[in-house]
Amino acid sequence: MRIGLQRKLSVLAAVLVVATGALAQQTKPGATTSGSKPWTRIPVPPLHNFKPEQPKKIVLANGLTIFLQEDHELPFVNGSILIRGGSRDEPADKVGLVSLYGQTWRTSGTKTASGDALDETLALKAADVETGGGLATTSVHWSSFKQDFDQVFGIAMDVLLHPDFKADKLALGKQQLATGIARRNDDASGIAAREASQVAYGKDSPYSRETEYATIAAVKLDDLAAWHDKTVVPNGMIVAVSGDFDSAAMESKLRKAFEPMARGVEEKTIPATFKDPKHAVYFVNKTDVNQSNVYIVGLGTERSNPDYYALRVMNQIFSGGFGSRLFQEVRTRLGLAYSVGGAYGAAYDHPGTFTVSAATKSSSTVDATTAMLAQIELLKTKPPTAIEMKSAKDDILNSFIFQFDSRDKTLGEQVTLAFYGYPPDLLEQFKGGIEKVTAADITRVANKYIDVSKLAIVVVGNQAEFGTPLDKLGPVTTLDITIPPPPGAPTAK
Repeated sequence: MRIGLQRKLSVLAAVLVVATGALAQQTKPGATTSGSKPWTRIPVPPLHNFKPEQPKKIVLANGLTIFLQEDHELPFVNGSILIRGGSRDEPADKVGLVSLYGQTWRTSGTKTASGDALDETLALKAADVETGGGLATTSVHWSSFKQDFDQVFGIAMDVLLHPDFKADKLALGKQQLATGIARRNDDASGIAAREASQVAYGKDSPYSRETEYATIAAVKLDDLAAWHDKTVVPNGMIVAVSGDFDSAAMESKLRKAFEPMARGVEEKTIPATFKDPKHAVYFVNKTDVNQSNVYIVGLGTERSNPDYYALRVMNQIFSGGFGSRLFQEVRTRLGLAYSVGGAYGAAYDHPGTFTVSAATKSSSTVDATTAMLAQIELLKTKPPTAIEMKSAKDDILNSFIFQFDSRDKTLGEQVTLAFYGYPPDLLEQFKGGIEKVTAADITRVANKYIDVSKLAIVVVGNQAEFGTPLDKLGPVTTLDITIPPPPGAPTAK
């Protein structure tokens, strides 16, 4: 257990002891409470302003950005290299390229050491070096004891600059992706989430398209090398290091490693077009289940939206946990869902998705969906109460601090903000932004951003067991989730 966690648990235990003692004093024999709630008289101090310790930022002449965050609590050093360019930028006929690249990059090894040899070397040091590919980035990560930093960082740099992509490792990566494709229709909830994303963004959108047998078969070794050559340029990279080190000495080492890299052409994401989905019911008939997964889905917003804070509070009131309107009405009062929730998504550089979802028994599919739609509409006509506003803000702010309760977490967020071009003090603005939201703001943004006629309904369930036909909700489109066979495979009759 980390020392920091032990300290937090000790403080929490002390608080509980004090609180328990206070309650005991209020409820001891003979004490008069007159029906009051004595725990409400425990003083709760206001939250302090959030002032995280900012990492040191360095920008090299070749455009590479470095963040350094000292943390001497434990004798470890962790590092990452974030590289611009991800799966949303890969060719449509080679979807899966970045995933294969991220895996094959590390498992193949370098010009001087195979991936298996690197595994053995790093295991002896209780260290690791890993690579990966995501939606907007690829990356190299490493971690080690402080005394092993030079050797492990040297391996990470060798992986970064001198990869040696191997055919057998690419074949292994393809086999693993193919296994995922073959099983992607096994789970009803997974189908519902996937299809909801495709309905919201569009089937061919780079934010929702699916890997297929044909697209991974099209990826060759030359494609991995070409992707590497065009993305690994210093002006498209952010390096972040945290842990037990001296910043001046670490800066010197990183400068020596990265300054020789020549500036290149930075990978640019082609802007995607976004339009609201057609208001209809999209249905997948899955006959081997006895419950339905329902998604009501549309486009959300971006993090840069000035209304972000109001939308965040609105979402908390609407679907944020057990006390939310959605949970209390659909699950608790009506008993129409095993689980129910929602989120008004806000991505950093493109619209997130607005989703309301539920798992319900087959016979109550339409009733549960109708109840969720009714709660969405009420957001526009039923203003939040003072209790709802206070509870929502408290929940958001009290949980927010734990998202950044370590220097490493703060560093990670600063890297993300820098990558997407946000101001470094955005975290410090959060508390004030939430506190300023009014009940009138909630009604305003609900009417501005929520339109049921621009929301689609995705249902995955057993049609034979529905108590009420789906077309009561609107026109129904049956989705074909058949998995296209691998190239050259016989077509099933």
